[in-house]
Amino acid sequence: MNIEKFNHLLNQISKEPIQVIDSNIAIESYVPIAISSKNNDLLSFDISSSTAWEKYLETFLAKNNAKVAFGGYLEKRNIYDRSDYFKNQSKEKQRNIHLGIDLWCKENTKVLAALDGKIHSFNFNNNYGDYGPTIILKHQLENEIFYTLYGHLSLASIENIMIGDTVLQGNCIGYLGDSSVNGEYAPHLHFQIIRNLEDNYGDYPGVSSEENIEFYINNCPNPNLLLKLKA
Repeated sequence: MNIEKFNHLLNQISKEPIQVIDSNIAIESYVPIAISSKNNDLLSFDISSSTAWEKYLETFLAKNNAKVAFGGYLEKRNIYDRSDYFKNQSKEKQRNIHLGIDLWCKENTKVLAALDGKIHSFNFNNNYGDYGPTIILKHQLENEIFYTLYGHLSLASIENIMIGDTVLQGNCIGYLGDSSVNGEYAPHLHFQIIRNLEDNYGDYPGVSSEENIEFYINNCPNPNLLLKLKA
C-alpha cells in the first residue's frame, strides 16, 4: 500500500480525536507549541536544563489556560544539540527533524493505547536525550501491519508487561516519566507511527537527518491523522 492510501486508511479510523494520554483531559485543554528556532521564548532559558524546561512549560500552559501542549511533527529543532548522542555529525547527517508528536504535560499522566494491538517490544533507552522507557505496539488494519511508539514513560510502565500482551484502544499502557528516567526532558509523551520497524526492538529513530527525511516521511506518517489536534 502506498503512503497516500495508508494515510487515508489512518485518517478514516476515527472522525473524532484519538486520545493517547489521560482521556479525562479534555481536548479543549490542549494548546499547540513550537519547540524550534521559530519560538523566541527558547532563547530566554537554558534549554539544556530539564528543570528550566519544566518551569517554561508550566508558565506556557498557565498562560494559555491549558493542560497539554502538543506539536512537533517534522519540526526542525535545536534542542538535540545539547546531547552528543545526536550532535556529533555533519550538518547533513545531524538528526534534528522530529518524526512524532510530543504531548507535554505532568509526570505520571496516563498513557493510552491509540488502537487495538499487541505489545511488540519495550526497552529502557537510557542515553542522555533519548526516549527513556519506551513501548512499541503492533497493529493490523486491512492486512496492513504497522506500529505505534510511546516514549519517555516511567520505569514502572515497562516492569510488568510481556511481549504479545493484547491491548485495546484506550487501555492505559503506562505513565509519563520524569527527567530522571526520560532522557532529561520535561515530562511528555513522544507518540510516533511507524510502518516498517526495520528489525528494531523497543526503539526506533524519533528524529531524522536532512539526508534521510524523505524515507522517514514515508515510513512515519503524521500522528495527527489519528490524534486530529487542531493548531
